[in-house]
Amino acid sequence: MDQMFQIGDSILTVSLPVELDHPNSQAISQQIDEILQEQYIRGIVFDFGNTTFMDSSGIGMIMGRYKALGMRQDSIRAIRVNRRIYKILNLSGIYKVMKICRQVEE
Repeated sequence: MDQMFQIGDSILTVSLPVELDHPNSQAISQQIDEILQEQYIRGIVFDFGNTTFMDSSGIGMIMGRYKALGMRQDSIRAIRVNRRIYKILNLSGIYKVMKICRQVEE
């Protein structure tokens, strides 16, 4: 497992790339699905600390992982979200299924 994925306390933390476009979203989805098949994961934290661009495929990737976790409340989170990504997440309506934290401490 590379540095993009870290597991601790059954929580998978995914450090997202600078651009979360279709090719990156697809590759990340496949890697997360492999991890979910191999290990028990009760939650996923998406770290947007380095991300400056995200398109609709990024939203689809997040929703797909939410469904893969059984659509449990509080099963996914977004941390270190900048203003641009925050607007995209809010406009998409994904805030209804995931907690969005502007800072790590939230």
